[in-house]
Amino acid sequence: MNKRQRLKELLLQKSYREGIFTLTSGKTSDFYVDGKQTTLDAEGSYLCGHLLFELIRQHPEPIVGVGGMTLGADPLVTAVSLVSYLEKSPIPAFIVRKEAKGHGTGNFIAGKSNLQQGGLVALVEDVVTTGGTLLKVIERVENEGFKVGLVATIVDRQEGGAMAPDGGHHHG
Repeated sequence: MNKRQRLKELLLQKSYREGIFTLTSGKTSDFYVDGKQTTLDAEGSYLCGHLLFELIRQHPEPIVGVGGMTLGADPLVTAVSLVSYLEKSPIPAFIVRKEAKGHGTGNFIAGKSNLQQGGLVALVEDVVTTGGTLLKVIERVENEGFKVGLVATIVDRQEGGAMAPDGGHHHG
């Protein structure tokens, strides 16, 4: 069985729940995807890391870092970075904080000094719904002087989150 297929199985088994849920976007839904149940699972972590690394490796320009918004992206960026090292093509991970650090450097990005300034980075997320979080991450990363070359998500809930910001998609 290929890695993608196996990951789908794990997601259904570990992360997918039916019921009535209120999502981060404020909408209610009859299903919920808790990505962390899969991304924090040993096999799930490896599969996510491997598949995302393969995606990043196919990018025409070199990607100098892989990051995302804490907490959902934390296990993913670590997994990608680890796989990249094992594949002898190391990509450092970084984490975007929800609030800027009050003391010290005061910036939004943890792991920033490992990144080549002005370089191209990949952003990853476990579950995307409306894309509001992703737009915030892109803005913060670009404000720090990096360029976003690739955005990848493990699960898209098919609610317009994958639409480009210029596709008439309003972020709430």
